[in-house]
Amino acid sequence: MGVAPALALLSAGPAAAEPRIPLSVLPGLGAGDARRLVDADAPPWSSLGRVQTELGSRCTGTLIGPRTVLTAAHCLVAPRTGQLLRPSSVHFLLGYRQGTWKATARAASFRTGPGFDPRTRLPRGADWAVLTLDTPIAAAPLPLLEEDPAPDQPVMLGGYQQDRPEVLMADTACRALGTAALDGLRLIVHGCAATRGASGAPLLARRPDGGWAVAGVSVAMALDVARGIAVPARALRE
Repeated sequence: MGVAPALALLSAGPAAAEPRIPLSVLPGLGAGDARRLVDADAPPWSSLGRVQTELGSRCTGTLIGPRTVLTAAHCLVAPRTGQLLRPSSVHFLLGYRQGTWKATARAASFRTGPGFDPRTRLPRGADWAVLTLDTPIAAAPLPLLEEDPAPDQPVMLGGYQQDRPEVLMADTACRALGTAALDGLRLIVHGCAATRGASGAPLLARRPDGGWAVAGVSVAMALDVARGIAVPARALRE
């Protein structure tokens, strides 16, 4: 089922190092704020961490293997030059909370979606990156879903967002809305509340066995409603 992308979209991050921003100027939250604080020590949130660059920008990432982290490709672009950062300048902080974390590693390398242009940060459907860490992290990774979530299927979206960058905030009661095609690439449309800094955050959905898995990676949100788009997890295999 397709959903026409009839909404203005803004990249969901990265968040800059700046003071708390009033809700009234934050995109992607809508009239209310459906997000809540979640426990970074409890699954599935225990597989999430902050992707932090030495330029001071921040996004969200998900451990999908002992040495692999999924995030958004535009999180790895230097804002002034429009070039991809050196991998060694990118750090993953698992379970980050108020200046502490459970484990950390530096990126040894990364790959982005085929055709991703760091100067334009497009196409949206290629805006994903997998970091290969310089050392493995002893934590349970999240699996990737092989199929897109069905329209109206319950999903969750959480990350380290601009107004609350020190804690993990999530919309735990949102739904997938369908799919849309931009530049010939399929994207998942969802109704989750999220704002800047949620770039790279996992769109989570239940597997048939009841466990949580990564259905997609958040890349952009609407300007004035709780809605956004995510690159399907299956795009990593295509």
